[in-house]
Amino acid sequence: MSLIHEIDYGTPLSKSERLVTLTIDGQEISVPEGTSIMRAAMEMGTQIPKLCATDMIDAWGSCRMCLVEIEGRAGTPASCTTPVAPGIKVKTQTQRLKEIRKGVMELYISDHPLDCLTCAANGDCELQDTAGAVGLREVRYGYEGDNHLGLEKDTSNPYFTFDASKCIVCSRCVRACEEVQGTFALTISGRGFESQVSPGMNENFFDSECVSCGACVQACPTATLTENKVIEIGQPEHSVVTTCAYCGVGCAFKAEMRGEEVVRMVPYKDGKANRGHSCVKGRFAWGYATHKERILKPMIRAKITDPWKEVSWEEAIGYAASEFKRIQGQYGKDSIGGITSSRCTNEETYLVQKLIRAGFGNNNVDTCARVCHSPTGYGLGQTFGTSAGTQDFDSVEDSDVIIVIGANPTDGHPVFASRMKKRLREGAHLIVIDPRKTDIVRTPHIEADYHLPLLPGTNVAILTALAHVIVTEGLVAEDYVRERCDWDEFQNWASFVADERHSPEAVEKYTGVPAELVRGAARLYATGGNGAIYYGLGVTEHSQGSTTVMAIANLAMATGNIGRRGVGVNPLRGQNNVQGSCDMGSFPHELPGYRHIGTDSVRNMFEEFWGVHLDKEPGLRIPNMLDAAVEGTFRGLYVQGEDIVQSDPDTKHVTSGLSAMECVVVQDLFLNETANYAHVFLPGSSFLEKDGTFTNAERRIQRVRKVMSPKAVYADWEVTILLAEAMGFPMQYDHPSQIMDEIARLTPSFAGVSYEKLDQDGSVQWPCNDKAPEGTPIMHIDHFVRGKGRFMVTEYIPTDERTGARFPLLLTTGRILSQYNVGAQTRRTENSMWHEEDRLEIHPHDAEQRGVREHDWVRLESRSGSTSLRATITDRVAPGVVYTTFHHPSTQANVITTDYSDWATNCPEYKVTAVQVMPSNGPSQWQEEYEAMARNSRRIAAE
Repeated sequence: MSLIHEIDYGTPLSKSERLVTLTIDGQEISVPEGTSIMRAAMEMGTQIPKLCATDMIDAWGSCRMCLVEIEGRAGTPASCTTPVAPGIKVKTQTQRLKEIRKGVMELYISDHPLDCLTCAANGDCELQDTAGAVGLREVRYGYEGDNHLGLEKDTSNPYFTFDASKCIVCSRCVRACEEVQGTFALTISGRGFESQVSPGMNENFFDSECVSCGACVQACPTATLTENKVIEIGQPEHSVVTTCAYCGVGCAFKAEMRGEEVVRMVPYKDGKANRGHSCVKGRFAWGYATHKERILKPMIRAKITDPWKEVSWEEAIGYAASEFKRIQGQYGKDSIGGITSSRCTNEETYLVQKLIRAGFGNNNVDTCARVCHSPTGYGLGQTFGTSAGTQDFDSVEDSDVIIVIGANPTDGHPVFASRMKKRLREGAHLIVIDPRKTDIVRTPHIEADYHLPLLPGTNVAILTALAHVIVTEGLVAEDYVRERCDWDEFQNWASFVADERHSPEAVEKYTGVPAELVRGAARLYATGGNGAIYYGLGVTEHSQGSTTVMAIANLAMATGNIGRRGVGVNPLRGQNNVQGSCDMGSFPHELPGYRHIGTDSVRNMFEEFWGVHLDKEPGLRIPNMLDAAVEGTFRGLYVQGEDIVQSDPDTKHVTSGLSAMECVVVQDLFLNETANYAHVFLPGSSFLEKDGTFTNAERRIQRVRKVMSPKAVYADWEVTILLAEAMGFPMQYDHPSQIMDEIARLTPSFAGVSYEKLDQDGSVQWPCNDKAPEGTPIMHIDHFVRGKGRFMVTEYIPTDERTGARFPLLLTTGRILSQYNVGAQTRRTENSMWHEEDRLEIHPHDAEQRGVREHDWVRLESRSGSTSLRATITDRVAPGVVYTTFHHPSTQANVITTDYSDWATNCPEYKVTAVQVMPSNGPSQWQEEYEAMARNSRRIAAE
């Protein structure tokens, strides 16, 4: 194996369809109009020396290394900033150019440390390479005069070092921060000789607005910005392309290695989801894979109060299987079940649901995807006929109006957010519908046209009010609706939304949003060109989550914003394989491909292939399993890669159910909160230790490739096979590719998917089959999957969770950039330097009423329970609303949340909880007890 080297063409690709023909060094070439001479030369294999140019950012023309001669033109223009023109003749290498380049390079080197042999970038330095390319062999100027060699290093960032003495002020890092990331954290301070890169007005990178996405490090042509792991370990010697295991964007990375040690994760420019960009988690927060707290040996115990005992894999699997068999013999076949993981691969998820249906003999399978995006599946299935988003991420480049509702993409999906922000800087309009003033409402060079700060729980009311304006003001795309949708159902819906009780003025008393803002936003979306809607858990995690999704679909159909680039309804999936876990049949009522278990023809196909009889009755969801456990009829649970104690609502209910079970098997990397109630612990494997596929939020299926051997011997898919065999249902696979072949055979939307195709094309978006052999980037182009689009009446029904004198505030929850989900991975990395604890955001008015000051401990109490955490006073939340994250188990935010859920899917209502906030002296007693238990778990892991 060797390093994967990607070609840097110097400047971005032109999207023009018109070709221009020119001659470079006597060779004729045709390229798209607008292409730079530098890129044209590189496409024909001629590399023009450069330092300030790279194809991830726009041309700059400052380094003077890429000069060329053009016949008939005076001077020596920079090839990076000079576009091609018909018939021009370019020379890239003449004696005159050689002398100019060598002279310029000599000036660079005269103010640069000559420590190449000990420099971390030795062998991977563009300055070094360019000096060699231009033939520089000596520097005549000496080092006695003024220079920058004594500048100090900035080591404040935990992941990379800034060595200003090696900076050539090419501005690539500054431009990458602006153009690729969109944070504008870096600048060039000073003028002339005093010019240098600076992280804004702050003293160092850590205290600046830098979000540690790594774009500046990737852009740097010298050792000025260098990953600390490269400094520590040295240059990598081989690389493997794989897919990030964090959020639903699905960024492709080159895992660059020395042996089996990861040196760095470099975003892959050919990755179609991220286009060479990354965030702090995917780029740097992979150290959890080798963290000392990982459990690498199986453990068992008879009771959850007993100490853990390390055993062999054979004994652990045998014990788990024998207990499951005993429980089924005593309580019946429906007394056990399992939970699949949205962090594991498609293949592993498929095997777990197969084990439960065919090995356990029931349909008691559920997944964390139900507690986040199951309303997406139901709502889009009802309206469009398919349970997934409609667009690819590239589509946002053609959007004219973007609605972001119930999502915080800059924190939750930062790489896609960067692409969205770029489009907004180019002139697209933005409407944000969110209780909080999230970063994207106002960020450098971006400001939302409309921010609708609705009260939590009133999504349906606000969306129906938007529809009211569109219908009553004659803004419906009638031709589209008549052609593509059921006209009778549309008329029924239009009559419903036109009712005066749905007007912005009427619903203002529920939503708290001024009517004029609603009317303005509706008009902009309906008339502003291509309109795209992006939504997140702030839509789905409500008692009316499914209704809200249908209301979003109604808006898109009514305005004709479905079926082409730049439009669509796009759920931003939270975890890396939420989409895949749904696709693979992780719900109790659905087989892979969203086909009901009760459909005889579908079930018979699986029975024939698997060689077993399948129960046609849907099984239990997670809350039903917990209820049945308390009642005494459900006694065994297999949990792969999930932590339901920390992630599911109403923690007391979860722990009561788990405590009542006789055999809980947890398969994970760490002793998580659920493992405190487990009887068997099976070590899991990280994404770096296995092969498989993930499916991201745009339905893109991508390869996950093993870059190191499983540290606990087995990959997760192999563990499931061992358990299945011990249960008496052997599954014969030698490699995950064979599992994907079975998925493709049994799942119509995956029929054309294979590892061979994925390796060849890089990725593919389902449906991929005979009708769409290359996949489907845009859904519903000519017609909806269900035929005619279906308008659904969306009556606003207030949640049963109400505020009152005892609980006057509304709590909503979400995520933060540096942490991920329940924090099991990111808390075991340096990311915790940015977010050491969960905080409660509270408006200054509410804080003053309660005598709460910044950083004070406060008690957060609901009808379900209470916890304590520190306060952050901010106007990001409106009066009457408080907000917190759920990344740290010591907070146990879900002690507060209720058991209310979506009417159609049981998705928990995390986003609306009536609470009271009052001053506190510190952590509660149960939190202190938890910390003691956590310290004991860490001690066990360390030993």
